[in-house]
Amino acid sequence: MIDIKNMTMPELASFICTALSRKGIEVVLSGGSCVEIYSRGNYTSLDIDLINRYNDTFFKIKSVMEDLGFEENGKYFVYKNTSYFIEFPSGPLGVGDAPVKTVEKLTTRYGTLKLLTATDCIKDRLAAYYHWDDEQSLTQAIWVAQQNKVNINEIKKWSEQEKCLDKFNIFINSLK
Repeated sequence: MIDIKNMTMPELASFICTALSRKGIEVVLSGGSCVEIYSRGNYTSLDIDLINRYNDTFFKIKSVMEDLGFEENGKYFVYKNTSYFIEFPSGPLGVGDAPVKTVEKLTTRYGTLKLLTATDCIKDRLAAYYHWDDEQSLTQAIWVAQQNKVNINEIKKWSEQEKCLDKFNIFINSLK
């Protein structure tokens, strides 16, 4: 029997991602949990955001989650004796106004997790900073950039499209 309550966040997310994938439902990790992975734990999150990539019906997701032993609690799914809560924001998968084209994969002993690339994780955090002045998201973007190989030119081009080059420059100067 699988011991869900003792799984790490990446293990739990990969377990759920794999179970959904077996039913033809594609989800991709984003948000704070993605930052947790790429920041090597500088940031931690109990909220596991799995973007419903192709907008499968919530009923299909709910059925799989209940089969795994999760219970629906408002907009989240929870599992007894774990502190993680799972959310399935609807797609399409994107950062700001741009669609996400490529995803990374992280394999654990419980399955394969699909997640934003480090570059798209930064864009996701910068979108919150750009559009809602969320300083915590800027800090998270900096942590991810400092610990991963990312495409700064792509982030700059995306920032231009978001009409936020001034805030992009604050991000870049924070990396120095």
